[in-house]
Amino acid sequence: MNTFNQFFFGIYPYICLAIFFFGSLVRFDREQYSWKSESSQLLYRGQLRLGNILFHVGVLMVFFGHLFGLLTPLWFWEFIGVSHEAKQIFAMLMGGIFGLMALAGLIILINRRFKCDRLAANSTWRDKLVLIWILITLLLGLSTIFVSMQHTDGHEMVQLMHWAQHIVTFRGGAASYIAEANLLFKLHIFMGMTFFLIFPFTRMVHVWSGFASVSYLGRAWQLVRRR
Repeated sequence: MNTFNQFFFGIYPYICLAIFFFGSLVRFDREQYSWKSESSQLLYRGQLRLGNILFHVGVLMVFFGHLFGLLTPLWFWEFIGVSHEAKQIFAMLMGGIFGLMALAGLIILINRRFKCDRLAANSTWRDKLVLIWILITLLLGLSTIFVSMQHTDGHEMVQLMHWAQHIVTFRGGAASYIAEANLLFKLHIFMGMTFFLIFPFTRMVHVWSGFASVSYLGRAWQLVRRR
């Protein structure tokens, strides 16, 4: 295992996660007025609803699919009788469906952002960067499906699971599990990790507020009194 692999898949993930968490905290503490999604609906409503729904549903399903697929212990799948092959085929199918959904929505949103003069004039370079970054990450992720189709025994998927679980549990030797992985998987993982790195410096911080809104389910009723 070379130094390059050890750094990017053994050390770099922790750099990205540290900046992701602490950067978000500092952004919230010091720049609360910039903590927003900066909706473009008032500037141009065309195709916004379709693009937003397709992208958000698709990308959230892909995110949670990665989260549970990579971090669920292997013993659990063996306990419920799901083979590595079946899990990989299911992941390819669901990842393909929701990945294409997210891609379609993202293309619509990018088209709006770059083609509409009003939107383009009111967009920062960070707005454009995050859209292009997600686009490349999605395309790389979808391309790995074709690699996985060449070997459906689930071996490479298991190696990726070992890598992810070693990272989140702070165990050493994580990079060794991904050393022999296909280059497309490595590029996809690198783009995904770097997205967490740039996350606190973009409008994507509004995602935190989206997850925090779940707390409203247990919030007391608002009491409104007539004058």
